[in-house]
Amino acid sequence: MPKYNKLVRDKIPEIIELTGKKYVTRALSEEEYIKELTNKSFEELEEYRSAVTKEEALEELADLMEVIHAFAKYHNTTLDEVEKLRRKKAVKRGAFKEKIFLVEVED
Repeated sequence: MPKYNKLVRDKIPEIIELTGKKYVTRALSEEEYIKELTNKSFEELEEYRSAVTKEEALEELADLMEVIHAFAKYHNTTLDEVEKLRRKKAVKRGAFKEKIFLVEVED
């Protein structure tokens, strides 16, 4: 039986069951959950980086958004609150629209 040892979406066990396969899961503690959610964010970001087509990239961005939703919920906030902070920082520090690449700063 292949071992995965990773956080999966809520319906994955049900989907596996429909294939007739057996599986083993367990509930994570809060400490384990945030650690595994962080690991999942890196996994999804790497999958985005590896995407070749626009469709693949959008699928991976959707997965990243699901992780962002979970992070917000974990921190007892909403995406609206996160978005307000994003806008505030964009006003104060800018966004990434100008594609500026900082090479160096004199000491």
